Amino acid sequence: MLILIGSFLALLLLGLPVALSMAVSSLLYITVTGTAPDVILAQRMIAGVESFPLLAVPFFILAGNLMNIAGVTGRIYSFAVALVGWMKGGLAQVNIIGSVIFSGMSGTAIADAAGLGTIEIKAMKDHGYSTEFAVGVTAASATLGPIIPPSLPFVIYGMMANVSIGALFLGGVIPGVIMTLLMMVTVAFFAHKNGWGNDSPFSWRQLGSAALEVTIVMAFPIAVWFMIQAGLSTNVAIGLALAVLMALDWYFDFSAVMALMAPVILIGGMTLGLFTPTEAAVAAVIWSLFLGLVRYRSMTMRTLAKATFDTIETTASVLFIVTAASIFAWLLTVSQAAQILTDAILGITQNKWVFLLLANLLILFVGCFIDTIAAITILVPILLPIVLKLGIDPIHFGLILTLNLMIGLLHPPLGMVLFVLARVAKLSVERTTVAILPWLIPLLLALIAITYIPELTLWLPRTMGVAK
Repeated sequence: MLILIGSFLALLLLGLPVALSMAVSSLLYITVTGTAPDVILAQRMIAGVESFPLLAVPFFILAGNLMNIAGVTGRIYSFAVALVGWMKGGLAQVNIIGSVIFSGMSGTAIADAAGLGTIEIKAMKDHGYSTEFAVGVTAASATLGPIIPPSLPFVIYGMMANVSIGALFLGGVIPGVIMTLLMMVTVAFFAHKNGWGNDSPFSWRQLGSAALEVTIVMAFPIAVWFMIQAGLSTNVAIGLALAVLMALDWYFDFSAVMALMAPVILIGGMTLGLFTPTEAAVAAVIWSLFLGLVRYRSMTMRTLAKATFDTIETTASVLFIVTAASIFAWLLTVSQAAQILTDAILGITQNKWVFLLLANLLILFVGCFIDTIAAITILVPILLPIVLKLGIDPIHFGLILTLNLMIGLLHPPLGMVLFVLARVAKLSVERTTVAILPWLIPLLLALIAITYIPELTLWLPRTMGVAK
């Protein structure tokens, strides 16, 4: 255990990327101990990515990239301005609502920060907000990406923990709403404290138009349900509803109805059993292509090729982390390190609420130093046996794990959202870190609520019949 974990930590301190640190420490352990032939390293790494659910990774990444180049981010921003821009601290509220909508398409915090963040930070600075405040609210709202479905971390966790990815997706809806409300309350506090006004004049016409778009989107699944109850097949009902929706969108030229439909299609399709979460990622790509090539006609072959190559690059880095982490996690189990750590934790407490407190502290710490995907693949084999032994629902724990790691994305030394926003806003990492600190309060409050009120996570999956 000392060779495996000690060499891994030493390599991290020397500045090696986390994936290389795990791969090299694993090879060193196998070489020194002679517990397995060297070829086992390659075999276990390949086995780590031979998984059907992992196909969702490149497709969700591609969907997020396509949304960014299809002009969807600008339309989402305009819609959010019409909906909440008239509030005090309006553009900060717009920042949060825009992230909520974009979260239903991209599934990653980094895509949210890099896509909408560029538009949001510039607009807030142009309206007189400090760069630090703009960066802080953008960073906090970006954490919604992997909580509100779809979510790449949920895909990885579902594969590692052998739990329903669809149930994890549904489990993230109510926690995402709670996080959104807490962030909006925080903006209202800063607006009251600093005497900020609105950034967009109140207009019944604009508000009514935005409300109409939301109503149409919400009416879509209701209309499909009624048609199914009336005896139409599911495919026919969805086809008719989509035809009506497209006709309304073409006639009234709504700003964001078709973009808002992305999360409805994904969640609705999985709930109705039309496709699996992995197939939902393909559906997200098809919908993104439809918006960019047909509806908005803002996508060119050049931008499509760029989005594809960006996806290949990102997917390669993610899957390399998964392969390295899979062999590292396997050796943790084989070397009994995971069992030793499990026994040590159980020796401290066997009360599930105390364990959840300790787990939160551990995951928050790990999230500051290790990439999200790698952290999931390392921590799940160690913590999941304890979770199951203490009677904690693995879906509930998946939300806790993911939210902790999202908060870790805002911290140095390895917080990717921190570095993305520092680059976008042209701020130093130190100033960006200070700007983010006040936003840890609503995020930690949300973490406490989600940790100690399991029904916030489990009620919706149970109601929809995808969890016990």
